[in-house]
Amino acid sequence: MDETLVIVDYGSQYTQLIARRARELGVYSIIVPYSADADDIATHNPRGIVLSGGPNSVYDAAAPSLQAKLLELDLPVLGICYGLQLLTLALGGKVEPAATREYGKAKLVLKHDSQLLLSDYDQSTVWMSHGDHATTPPEGFVVTATSEDNIICGIEDHERRMYGLQFHPEVAHSEYGKQILENFIGLCGFARDWQAGSIIKHSIAAIRETVGDKKVICALSGGVDSSVAAALVDRAIGDQQTCIFVDTGLLRQNEYDEVLAAYKTIGLNVKPVRAADQFLGKLAGVTDPEQKRKIIGAEFIAVFDAEAKKIAGADFLVQGTLYPDVIESVSVNGPSVTIKSHHNVGGLPDKMKLKLIEPLRELFKDEVRTIGAALGLPDKSVQRQPFPGPGLAIRIIGDITVERLA
Repeated sequence: MDETLVIVDYGSQYTQLIARRARELGVYSIIVPYSADADDIATHNPRGIVLSGGPNSVYDAAAPSLQAKLLELDLPVLGICYGLQLLTLALGGKVEPAATREYGKAKLVLKHDSQLLLSDYDQSTVWMSHGDHATTPPEGFVVTATSEDNIICGIEDHERRMYGLQFHPEVAHSEYGKQILENFIGLCGFARDWQAGSIIKHSIAAIRETVGDKKVICALSGGVDSSVAAALVDRAIGDQQTCIFVDTGLLRQNEYDEVLAAYKTIGLNVKPVRAADQFLGKLAGVTDPEQKRKIIGAEFIAVFDAEAKKIAGADFLVQGTLYPDVIESVSVNGPSVTIKSHHNVGGLPDKMKLKLIEPLRELFKDEVRTIGAALGLPDKSVQRQPFPGPGLAIRIIGDITVERLA
């Protein structure tokens, strides 16, 4: 990508929203952990940097810190919430614990002309979530806004192109939040020509170059992500790809046949595998949800592996990994806690010795849906409701039988 907005993640629950808002505004954005090296960040050709919010106090012993080298890249910087506090401390200002933690809606009171906060935004609603707050801005900064309780809400040093907000513009509760992010993007000088659809041409060329004349297999689940990944690879290399679509017997009513028909409509090279009896046999008498997950995950891999071995000369495996999967597999403080099994980046066994192709790994779900539509997938396939891999097995409490599935 030619230009990038780099979002430095300090652990906020809203960090992904910042990246999504930027992309909605035509700017390619990536999220990096706060520990990412400034020199590595510079290789992404950033035009601007956002320091996200985070749950820590800047005074915690193990609080995530701000690399001084980031501020030496001579790029526009926007600190949000914890990011504002880090910016304030790093540049010689003062941050203090608030008497009470401020959480929820507040009114924005404009105090000074601002490049970021326009006059229309005065008295608008913003969303706060903080314990500490800046009490003295660094030298060269002006206070552009406060809350009605006189908490500093906005600071900026336009000469150094550094800005701070004590509220979260990325959430829908902040009335002019998207416009504020758009103003920052304007100050960075982005061309704003990022479109999800533009990834198609780039991906097709990259897939062809990577694969050459080799064969590719794809594990289809019937969901949006694997379907769009398969369609994109099909557009690049056609029947060099074989898609394996396993009927576990645990999908929604008539779903397997409907999805299979949709794949055939767009000409995907699909190999259907009817394995419902096999899955139900392994699950007989099992009532614990986590045990069900593990059995289904292991059985899917066994079925897929057996089918993949029938495809001579397959060197590559297509997976519908999305950007949130990538982000969540590398949290700000190291590997994320596993929330549940059978839903991790990777998933299929190393022993298969296949090289991965993940054409969607830079995209969010809404962008994937856009690409699916552009590739000609039926609307019903593109707009599918997400459904867990273990399917009805974890919707059924207790033993799984043919009658209970019906």
